[in-house]
Amino acid sequence: MAGVITKFVTASLFMWVAPVAILYGYNNNLIPGSSDLSPHTLTLLSGFLAVVSVNIVIAFYIYMAMKEPSDKHEPDPAFLAEAKASVNQSTADAGSSSQSSKKEE
Repeated sequence: MAGVITKFVTASLFMWVAPVAILYGYNNNLIPGSSDLSPHTLTLLSGFLAVVSVNIVIAFYIYMAMKEPSDKHEPDPAFLAEAKASVNQSTADAGSSSQSSKKEE
């Protein structure tokens, strides 16, 4: 469980740091060649790259989640029993209400 939280916190951190660093770098002329761009082009390019960086972080997080072994995660038996009972009760209630409406007709 701690590994999952660590991956989530790391991905969240990069989702904030990467776009802010890109925007800061372009707006303060820290990236070579950015001082030659017009303000309009600079805004568009830095914004586009910031959005792309967030999407890259999301894709990497999804990849890491898909790479985790699925046999490691087992559902709680008490939760499963309660869920099955709830579904059975819902279907029984739906069946009795449909029968009562047929009787009324």
